[in-house]
Parts: sequence; structure tokens; C-alpha cells
Amino acid sequence: MPDLSFALLVLLAALSGCLARGSVVTSKKVDKEPAKEKTCPPSLSRGWADEVNWVQTYEEGLYKARKSNRPLMVIHHLEDCQFSQSLKKAFAESKEIQKMAKEDFVMLNLVFETNDKNLWPDSQYVPRIIFVDPSLTVRADIRGKYDNRLYTYEPGDIDLLISNMKAAKKLLKQEL
Repeated sequence: MPDLSFALLVLLAALSGCLARGSVVTSKKVDKEPAKEKTCPPSLSRGWADEVNWVQTYEEGLYKARKSNRPLMVIHHLEDCQFSQSLKKAFAESKEIQKMAKEDFVMLNLVFETNDKNLWPDSQYVPRIIFVDPSLTVRADIRGKYDNRLYTYEPGDIDLLISNMKAAKKLLKQEL
């Protein structure tokens, strides 16, 4: 009886490990088509830029920004916000933004607010994009064009966002 209990425990542990990875092997069928491997979508990108290596937390972003000497770009958004979704689409379609995000920035997108009030200098709203330089200073001087929401961008503001990303890189080289 103890051997059976142990074998059952091992089987359950293996099954739960496979479920956690999303790769449960069931019975194999003999088909002419090869079995397609199931892959998980890049969860940290949330559709903003799948090719970019996103950090998971603000603290990790600060650490990597300091270590790599690259600015941190923090995108606050909500999945059910039409303005966030419109900006995400424009962001994902811009090859220039994608290239800079991948090569020049530490990237973080958040679907929840943080306790750090530095990340909401003028209020909590979405979408909101904040830049943090490697000295861990929030760049309050890099902002959008709206007076009532200083750090928001709309799909038509992609050129301004590109310009602000370039400014964040330029300020980094000048100041550090």
C-alpha cells in the first residue's frame, strides 16, 4: 500500500508540473501531420511588443536599468480600457518604437498601480508612460502633450512618443 501511495504521489507531481508548463502529453495519434507543439504567448508583453524582453516588476526594472545603464520605460494600461488598447495597437505597429524598445530601453508594462507615488506624479490614469533614468530618477520632464494628463499618449501621438524616447536616450548620454 505505501508503494502505491508513493507512486500515485509521484504521478500527481509529474502531472501538475506538466499542467503548470502547459504541456500535458496525452495519447499520441498516428497522423500524417506532425503534432504541433503548444506554445504559451509571451505573457509579459501583453501584446505591446512580443520581441521585447519585458521585466516583470518595477523593482526588477529599476535594477536592470541601473545595471545596463539604459532608461526604464513604464507603461501603465488596462486590458479593458479602449484608450489603452488603441495606444497598444499603434505602439505595436510602429517599427521604430519596437526597435528602440528592444535595443535601448528596459521595458515594463503594468496593468495595476504601484505603491510608488513617483510613477503617478500628476494622478492615476491610463494609459500613462513614465521614463526612469538609470540613476533611478523619474523623468517628469518627458511627457505627452496634454495638460490634464501629462504622461498620456494617444495613437495619434506616436511621433511625440518616439521623440520622447529619443529624448530619454539623449538625456541619458548627456547627464550620466
